Amino acid sequence: MRRVTVSSTDVVELILQDHRRMEDLFRTMRNAEADRAAALEEFADLLVAHASAEEEKVYPALRRYKNVDGDDVEHSVHEHHEANEALLALLEVDDTASEEWDEKLEELVTAVNHHADEEERTLLNDARENVSDQRRAELGEAFREARAQHLESGCGSIENVRKLVDSAKD
Repeated sequence: MRRVTVSSTDVVELILQDHRRMEDLFRTMRNAEADRAAALEEFADLLVAHASAEEEKVYPALRRYKNVDGDDVEHSVHEHHEANEALLALLEVDDTASEEWDEKLEELVTAVNHHADEEERTLLNDARENVSDQRRAELGEAFREARAQHLESGCGSIENVRKLVDSAKD
């Protein structure tokens, strides 16, 4: 399975690189000739690891900056839950060649792209403008480490995604 390798330590750049990789995986999953199941497996791991690392390491730090809107942070967490629900719905589809797969994939694409677009326009722009280069590098390292730990744990498994969705309902 291919993993994203990154050289930047700026948390904003690392997040953007993950967003672009997710877009690439969406293109693969939309291609009926591609190995959709493998692309979904990589996507599931990446999405869960990415969102978990943001929530654990990045969002708490951004909340401390007065010029970063705390409501934007809370909204992003809510959108992570929505993306996990859409991901679970796709993971539960057995036939990657079915109409149901295509429908659930488009729901996932819509949820993730909406979140990525909003996050890039709000939180990430705020972070660029209000957080020092050094602090963004520190956050980037923390993000990268947390993300790697989640990836190593198989965080995108259907069982884990189901747990995440269930825990968000509590």
